[in-house]
Amino acid sequence: MQKFIYQIYHFSSALQHKLNKRVTISGFAVIFCLIFAAAFGLDTTQNLTYQIFTFLVSILTISTISSLFFRSRFSATRTLPRFATVGMKLKYRIFIHNKTAKTETNLKLFENFADPRPTLKEFQETPEPQENKRSPLDIKLGSYRWLWLVSRKQCGTAKNLNLSTLQPHSKTEITGEITPTYRGVMRLVSITIARPDPFGLLNACQTISLPQSLLILPKLYKLPTIQLPGLIKYQSGGVALASSVGDAEEFRSLREYRSGDSIRKIHWKSWAKTGKPIVKEEQDEFFVRHALILDTFQSEKYSQILEEAISIAASLAADVQTQESLLDLMFVGNEAYCFTFGRGLSHTEKMLEILASVGACQDKNFDSIIPVVLEKISLLSGCICIFISWNDQRKKLVEYLNNMSIHTLVLILTHKPDDLKTEELRQYELVTFHILNINNIQQELMKL
Repeated sequence: MQKFIYQIYHFSSALQHKLNKRVTISGFAVIFCLIFAAAFGLDTTQNLTYQIFTFLVSILTISTISSLFFRSRFSATRTLPRFATVGMKLKYRIFIHNKTAKTETNLKLFENFADPRPTLKEFQETPEPQENKRSPLDIKLGSYRWLWLVSRKQCGTAKNLNLSTLQPHSKTEITGEITPTYRGVMRLVSITIARPDPFGLLNACQTISLPQSLLILPKLYKLPTIQLPGLIKYQSGGVALASSVGDAEEFRSLREYRSGDSIRKIHWKSWAKTGKPIVKEEQDEFFVRHALILDTFQSEKYSQILEEAISIAASLAADVQTQESLLDLMFVGNEAYCFTFGRGLSHTEKMLEILASVGACQDKNFDSIIPVVLEKISLLSGCICIFISWNDQRKKLVEYLNNMSIHTLVLILTHKPDDLKTEELRQYELVTFHILNINNIQQELMKL
């Protein structure tokens, strides 16, 4: 039954996509009236109905024939940035070249996305995040699931554009607009230039192949000034990062060479001036280093709470200034990952790019991330944990960080804040907890 429903959605979605470009609103109205007239025409005594039916068939026939003679030739280029952000409208430039000696008017432009229809396996195995709130009939039919999966894979919508008059052999610049709705890779495959027939019922279309992709970054929230855990420790200032992440050395003075000094520390210019070996004396200093631990462990492939957790991680990464400190992003996907940013290693933009592709970890438990944390524990000044639930495994990690004297900020996302025992969260000396209701994230974050 589900396979049959999928085939219906798969066919009807493709049909709807084509009709939306080829048939105007007026065209749909005429087709509806034609069907209505045909139904009432079963009564042979209704002469007026026959006349209406014949008239509508005639104008639709003329419109169809007219749409076949759209012989204009166009070329186009599209200028897209590398990134866009969920919830923020993106405007970009499109250049249209009219290659004919004819003036073209009353044209429209449509952006065409790569086929967003899910596979049968995706349709069967990927429930809509709000599916538990649907009626049993809606769940059985799966219409909301289909629409959500199509929207999720497409990652956004594009505004249909009206083109100004195109002069013969001229180029025109227009501004396109895309509204990203989900993080991920948005793929555009072509643009369609359409011209309505004289009656304005059907569009004659010409499609221009124009494949491009755009990475949609997670939604970003506004954050207050956050006092990151561990900032009370010594922080270096203005010293370039050493080749090995962790400690660096800062120049302090010059002195004469002593037996056992490294040749790398010899100050050659001073040796040339004094005639005896001189070495640089340096003092050790330490970089402040924070871990950003993102909890991705859940049984569902997609969920609202995971998307919000990723958005919060992206907001922290974009807001926290890491030029004079290091930030380790830790999460588990197909395997355990740790990416280090700050002090010249990489930019915040790169971290957001990674977060745009993070998925749920469905086949491992939370303990999988502990070895990643242990590997860096001796270097950490503080830690930020973003949890999508609270249980014994997550509690074990927090206890370990507290026992290791790591200042930790823990953000717990939940649908039901009242279900968490706040007394249990106050027992750690170096840990600060914040419970975030995912239905009110922006307001909750401003309380940090």
